[in-house]
Amino acid sequence: MDSSAAPRVRPPPLSLLAIEPVRGLFTLAAATFRAHCERVGDGHPVVVFPGLGAGPWTTRPLRRFLIDAGFDARCWGRGMNMGPERDFDGWIDILEADVRRWHADSGRKVSLVGWSLGGIYARELGKRAPACVRQVLTLGTPFAAILGATRAERLYRLLNRNAAPLTAELEARLRPTPPVPTTSIYSKSDGIVGWRGCIEQAGALSESIEVRSSHMGLGTDPQVLRIVANRLAQPEGDWRPRTT
Repeated sequence: MDSSAAPRVRPPPLSLLAIEPVRGLFTLAAATFRAHCERVGDGHPVVVFPGLGAGPWTTRPLRRFLIDAGFDARCWGRGMNMGPERDFDGWIDILEADVRRWHADSGRKVSLVGWSLGGIYARELGKRAPACVRQVLTLGTPFAAILGATRAERLYRLLNRNAAPLTAELEARLRPTPPVPTTSIYSKSDGIVGWRGCIEQAGALSESIEVRSSHMGLGTDPQVLRIVANRLAQPEGDWRPRTT
């Protein structure tokens, strides 16, 4: 994929959007019975960023799963994700300071897991502070194409009336892959984000993994949880793309 040009991506059909809440609730219920984890982690810090309009409660099942799997999983610590609280670069400056503090406090590189818009933050932080970031994973994050490619743009504008609008120039800046191991998890049945905008360029340090999930279910789907734990368990300095 040419990182200089956005792929032509349409938003998901309204039929998929309409059933997102029901599918998300079903996935949450299924996770209660099926999300069994193996202890594969090495205890390194993992910070989870929620999606647009979502808060810490939405990422609690994922964080709890990762803690049980042996990681030091924690919330991003900034409450509900209402979008950038100022201009985009100023907002990333604030989050970068958080990453550097987490790194200094733990003495270890930090892995970043971002859901939807939270994944945009995670990717940019991987670019800003690669010496502090061990790995980046995104769940349903449309970094390759955002404008006109999601069903969340109206909500973004509503929550960010005073923020600078997303521009084609900023969209182009978001496409390049961070210089750290990066995994994009996406679903072709996502009802909010056009899945083609979530495809990462395949490389020695990057991959895209398809799952079957709703957008709202990406943080609780048992298959997704196990994939996230598997990728986070890759040895530092010896990360390899998933082959199965």
